[in-house]
Amino acid sequence: MLTLYDYLFSGNGYKVRLLLRQLGRPFRRIELDIDKGETRTADFLAKNPNGRVPTLELEDGRLLAESGAILWYLADGSAFLPTEAFQRAQVLQWMFFEQYSHEPYVAVARYIKQHLPADSPRYEELPKCYEKGAAALAVMEAHLAKRPFFVGDSYSIADIALYAYSHVAEEGGFDLAPYPAMAAWFARIEAQPGYSQITEG
Repeated sequence: MLTLYDYLFSGNGYKVRLLLRQLGRPFRRIELDIDKGETRTADFLAKNPNGRVPTLELEDGRLLAESGAILWYLADGSAFLPTEAFQRAQVLQWMFFEQYSHEPYVAVARYIKQHLPADSPRYEELPKCYEKGAAALAVMEAHLAKRPFFVGDSYSIADIALYAYSHVAEEGGFDLAPYPAMAAWFARIEAQPGYSQITEG
């Protein structure tokens, strides 16, 4: 059975949990609390020297880190990843956008607001998070105003990657009211077979 080293609060972990459930793949989940240093132990660092979740352990013991790489591996050969070369590249385009232009701001703001005390110096990061995060959300809104999903007309791992932190962006202080196309996209994703919430372990 697959083993997922995970942290329930993590949107990156949620991406993998959601895809596994939608694929109908059984897996064992091991919770590691990053706030308690549980990803920095010698045992876990032997599995992932970068000390991050999610990390996926395959049935044969091989290990795969980084949520985007895990999504790609699991989705390959399924309906969640297109077969046509240009559309596959578009999936990667949006997954790279999520990691470089979206997650560093939307996810970081959520972590600061939900996990750190109000007097933490990291609150000084929030104005930049809100500026850059809003810019990323605006790009998504414009794209979704013209199509149901991010690539072609089908739900894919590009949608999973961007949905994970977007749909809980309000937990980081973002106002999602100005993004009606995104709200409709959330509803389409939540209607997909096998959908599960971020809070489901």
